[in-house]
Amino acid sequence: MAGYFSTFLVILTLGSGLIWLVDHLMFAPKRKERIALAQSSSGVALDQEALDKIAPLPAITESAISIFPMIAAITIFRSFIFEPFQIPSGSMMPTLLVGDFILVQKYTYGIKDPVWRTQLVEMDNPERGDITVFKYPIDTNVDFIKRVVGLPGDTVVYRNKQLYIKPQCQSGETQNAGLKCGEFNKIGLNLVNEDEFSMQGMALPRLTEELSGVGHDILINPMALEAKGRYFQQPGTKADEWRVPADSYFVMGDNRDNSADGRFWGFVPKENLVGKAVFIWMSFEFDNTADDFLPGWIPTGVRFNRLGSIQ
Repeated sequence: MAGYFSTFLVILTLGSGLIWLVDHLMFAPKRKERIALAQSSSGVALDQEALDKIAPLPAITESAISIFPMIAAITIFRSFIFEPFQIPSGSMMPTLLVGDFILVQKYTYGIKDPVWRTQLVEMDNPERGDITVFKYPIDTNVDFIKRVVGLPGDTVVYRNKQLYIKPQCQSGETQNAGLKCGEFNKIGLNLVNEDEFSMQGMALPRLTEELSGVGHDILINPMALEAKGRYFQQPGTKADEWRVPADSYFVMGDNRDNSADGRFWGFVPKENLVGKAVFIWMSFEFDNTADDFLPGWIPTGVRFNRLGSIQ
């Protein structure tokens, strides 16, 4: 849906800009000539009402001239700098909650044209721990948000609620971003609490995961079985092991037992990256139930304590 809106903005910007340009080069000079001729013939200064009758500005041209600067600014800002997104599900809890409105930094991983998504300028590559928005590989009309866990060349294992990473290293390297080369690194977990979040009456322990020296919180459901039978399977690997191809990334949700992520559909190609989630600018609560008078999409409160940078 976001892709369609981007295309609409570009078409609207180009259309209004073209109308303004054609008018500026071809029709505006003719209107000025008619006005000048009328002024000289009358011998007195004509008021605006008279001028509008002598050289009327077409309604479509007037609309294009009035909206073009604003639409152009919005298109540039949204396409190349920051784009707002709303969190639709709980797959990134506890980091991101349903009702969070975030800003995604579009230029972090490179500047792309907003329609065909052709890479125009190369920038940085994702790092382990980045929260990234990307085009869902199975349906690129849908935007997903997950955390980058595996980089190109990494081997990732997720077994018994525990993450292991064997990093891709260059010749002579002994470490890569805090991970030892040539072996699987058990990613550290520290319990934060066990009673803050729950699902269907089951308490979900909140833990801090140390990924390449950067901590972020995750949720696990101790009673949920790992759905290895539905995992994405690569030839020559175990059911819970993934080797990240070149120019691709392995991503997971922070809500580990409630996230349709790379474990189930594979890898995110570099060209699918949209940007890095960097800031929560608004957060609404939606606590209405089916028995309430107000519909569920109307907010019941604002979580001001959640506003700020995303970790």
